[in-house]
Amino acid sequence: MCGFLTVSADKYDMSKFEKCLALDARRGPDMTWVKDAGSVKFGFNRLSIMDLSPDGMQPFEDHGVTLVCNGEIYNYQALEAKVKDIHEFQSGSDCEVLLPLYRKYGLDIMSKLLDGEFALVMHDQTTDKVMAVRDPMGIRPMFYGYTKEDHAIAFASTAKSLMPMCDEIFPFPPGHYYDGEKFVSYNDLSLSQAMVPATIEEATKGIHDRLVAAVEKRIHADAPLGYLLSGGLDSSLVCAIAKKNHPDVPMKTFAIGMDRNPIDLKYAREVADYLGTDHTEFIMTRDDVLGALREVIYALETWDITTIRASIGMYLLCKQIHATTDLKVLMTGECSDEMFGYKYTDYAPSPAAFQAESQKRIRELYMYDVLRADRCISSNSLEGRVPFADRDFVRYVMALDPAMKMNVYGKGKYLLRQAFAGQGYLPDDILLREKAAFSDAVGHSLVDDLKEYAEELYTDEDVAKAGEKYDYATPFTKESLLYRDIFEEFFPGKAMWIKDFWMPNKEWDALKDVDDPSARVLANYGDSGK
Repeated sequence: MCGFLTVSADKYDMSKFEKCLALDARRGPDMTWVKDAGSVKFGFNRLSIMDLSPDGMQPFEDHGVTLVCNGEIYNYQALEAKVKDIHEFQSGSDCEVLLPLYRKYGLDIMSKLLDGEFALVMHDQTTDKVMAVRDPMGIRPMFYGYTKEDHAIAFASTAKSLMPMCDEIFPFPPGHYYDGEKFVSYNDLSLSQAMVPATIEEATKGIHDRLVAAVEKRIHADAPLGYLLSGGLDSSLVCAIAKKNHPDVPMKTFAIGMDRNPIDLKYAREVADYLGTDHTEFIMTRDDVLGALREVIYALETWDITTIRASIGMYLLCKQIHATTDLKVLMTGECSDEMFGYKYTDYAPSPAAFQAESQKRIRELYMYDVLRADRCISSNSLEGRVPFADRDFVRYVMALDPAMKMNVYGKGKYLLRQAFAGQGYLPDDILLREKAAFSDAVGHSLVDDLKEYAEELYTDEDVAKAGEKYDYATPFTKESLLYRDIFEEFFPGKAMWIKDFWMPNKEWDALKDVDDPSARVLANYGDSGK
């Protein structure tokens, strides 16, 4: 995981620029580079993952084009073959291929060729254009803004680096590129190709093969790699696939839970024992949770209830991993629910409604689960890799008949479970176990502690008057008001970075009275929290 800052301005105080870049130094603590390229200023904080030598340091330059990229290009070797006739590679970095790709094919085709998780900015001196691209799922963060002095465009990995220099700051839309003048959509994975006609057997094989390939391409790194293991289906499958493909490679797995009723620790341990991993558990207390709250909201750059709840355990886990190991890369299980369904999508009134909800969730991932995973991991100087967000995997799953993905089987995520059933990946009791939301799974007391803390600080009248303070996404509980007040301390007037509270679809009749984002409030929660 790395961080960058780029400002398209002939004159900008470089000491101020360096201070802005330093605000996100934890994304890349290994090396920092600042370059004043005349009309554009580049800054890069490096976390060394591919080619650990100085040769892999950015910015890269080639034929008058300068580049910074936070990301991993998983098909870089195939892409190198396309441009070896015009470029002699100087490093083992996967990102070096971007410059000759741009030179040979142009921005539009280059963007569509990339298979990976990336956010990048380029300056072409021949046209004096500053361009930028973000991956289709928004796995890697990027914001843009306009400087206070002369309204020049600026880009950064996170908003905090832009806050001192820009009045207007916006999330860079996933699956888009900026060509120097306008934003262009180049890839919307949630609106995939025509629906794939497939039987259950064909669909589960397609899911199996593509997820295995997605995990495999993410295992390669020149830095040590570990696995976040909650004990739920998704993270367990990622670990199981990696272990089955590489049985002789030692695997380090990590889990966290509250000191009271941590639901998933026992399941994570069961998976770890089955796979034979080097497993580490961390325990957190109420004081840990409350003590980390402000730090987590600053790292996240959000006020959303669900995101903050689910981030605290993950943030503290990553903090411990960074402090106690030499790992730099973590594999995670995010992005499965958006395609295969949440507990609440059991109430989808039709396949079309299920598909529309899935498309919406994928388009908004960068504001919620993806944001959580990136900030919790990168703020602790680690890199996250997300197999379920793989380009080919998402395209395939989104093109399957949504009627097959609805819970008509009496078991959520049936297709995903069946894709790996009976093949030795996981024990049946793990493969078939209903999931609990991460913020619940680390221990119901985490959410209860946060609510109790908010109760101590706010009154019912405070909530009733919240609309007078915040007319956009008005807080509706004491907990949400607490989060919003903290957010506004750090990022005043920037609430519109997030579209809305992450909540089940209240337009569906069965969910119209839902008043909390936790799956615990749903009638079908059942055994998920046991």
